[in-house]
Amino acid sequence: MIDLFCRRLLGYAMGELHDAELVVAALHMAVATRGGDVKCVIFHSDRGSEYVSRRFRQTCRKAGVTQSVGRVTPCFDNAVSEAFNSVLKVEYLHRHTFATHTEARLKIATWITGFYNARRLRSVCGWKSPSTTNTVTGPASPRSWLHRKVSTKPGH
Repeated sequence: MIDLFCRRLLGYAMGELHDAELVVAALHMAVATRGGDVKCVIFHSDRGSEYVSRRFRQTCRKAGVTQSVGRVTPCFDNAVSEAFNSVLKVEYLHRHTFATHTEARLKIATWITGFYNARRLRSVCGWKSPSTTNTVTGPASPRSWLHRKVSTKPGH
C-alpha cells in the first residue's frame, strides 16, 4: 500500500496466496506505519476479490479507512503499484537469489525499509526519498493517501 503523495510504501504482505488475509495484513501494517492516524485516508483498489471481500471491507471500516474501488479494466488504475512492482523486480529481485521464502521475505522487507523508502530518490517527491518527503509534510497530511491502485481520471 503506497502513499500517493510521497510514494512511501506503507504496508505490504507476502504469502503463497493473494487473498483477503494478505491484503488485510498489508492494511494493518499501513495503519501501524501511520501511527494509527488514518484520518482523510482513501484506499483505492481494483475490483479484485480480495479488495471487495467482506473481511477487507470490514477491516477498512473498523480502521476508519474510506474505500474506493476503480472501474472495470482501466489500464491506468494500477499505474503506481505496477511501477513499484517493476522497481522491485528490476532493482532488487533480478539481482538476488534466495534460499528460502523466509529469506526472500526478510531481505525484501529490508530493501523496502532500508533503501526504497529511506534512500531511493523520486522525481515526484522533488528528488527526495519517500521517507524524507513524508517527514517534511507530516504523516497526517490531507494529501497523503493509502493506496494500492490509482486512477488518472479526475474525480475517480
